Amino acid sequence: MAYLLLKAALSGLIIAIVSEVARRAPGLGALIASLPLISVLGMIWLWRDTQDTARMAEHATATFWFVLPSLPMFLVIPLLLNRGIGFWSALAIGCALTVALYLVMVWALGQFGVKL
Repeated sequence: MAYLLLKAALSGLIIAIVSEVARRAPGLGALIASLPLISVLGMIWLWRDTQDTARMAEHATATFWFVLPSLPMFLVIPLLLNRGIGFWSALAIGCALTVALYLVMVWALGQFGVKL
């Protein structure tokens, strides 16, 4: 249980740092947020828990493929905000787009025999 709490606390601390830095310097907050810190921590926790090389390789590969369909969200949200769409609506549209693109990515890669 202590291990789970440590993982949650460290991951939450990173999110809190990003939001605090972004309040003062949006560009620096974005830089920190763009670092794959959560992905790296996830890999560290997975490795510590399993030490399974095949599972780690599969996880890292899947992470790569799932990052790609999430990128358009970071263009759509500011575009919508700059056109007067409210934050919550822009966020919802960006998230919906990302989910749709995830589904397309899973389907498209499946056509090439890649299973995520």
